[in-house]
Amino acid sequence: MDTAVTAKKKWWAGGYSPFNVSYGKLMMWYFLMSDAFTFGALLIAYGTIRFSSPSWPDPNEVFKSFPGMGHAELPLMFVSLMTFILIMSSVTMVLAVHAGHMRDRKAVAKWLLLTIIGGFAFLSCQAWEWTHLFHEGAWWGRNPFVNADGTQASTNFTNFFFTITGFHGLHVTSGVILNIVILANVLKGTYDQRGHYEMVEKVGLYWHFVDLVWVFVFTCFYLL
Repeated sequence: MDTAVTAKKKWWAGGYSPFNVSYGKLMMWYFLMSDAFTFGALLIAYGTIRFSSPSWPDPNEVFKSFPGMGHAELPLMFVSLMTFILIMSSVTMVLAVHAGHMRDRKAVAKWLLLTIIGGFAFLSCQAWEWTHLFHEGAWWGRNPFVNADGTQASTNFTNFFFTITGFHGLHVTSGVILNIVILANVLKGTYDQRGHYEMVEKVGLYWHFVDLVWVFVFTCFYLL
């Protein structure tokens, strides 16, 4: 009886994480939480200006172009494709993390590669969108689009759009670079030597966060 009691783990006696999570993973959660505050502040500021304005540009008119389709009007079709690409890259990241739990190096490498390709595809789409809008006269401090009621629009729309989508694009770029580094380590067998693939899981948390933020960006700029 006494032996059974003394053998019980004492989580607060030292030597154990009180959250039963590794230091690196805990720090990643802290970083993502602080980053969420930054994105939250930007989106709240946008929403405050957006809904305090009497009128705002119609996203169906602003985002109606599609590469290679000439003057065809396809409202929100291109950004829907971008969203699909990013969501699918999140799926491949889930599969990479799962393969890491199974210590299947080939599968981890395959799914990470597909995630990287998805990230590059999303960034390419965003680059095309920015270039197209720039050629239409949109940029920081310039807004060629009129409000939905036909009145002249302020530059608040373009200022917020390029700032927030650019900030998100920077995060996607960072995620792609991180995934490339992790993929290189996977191919070298680094994580097999360590006996775990926790780094894949940590970068996966970052990638899922980037995908989740895009849902809010997509809602604020393209749907409202």
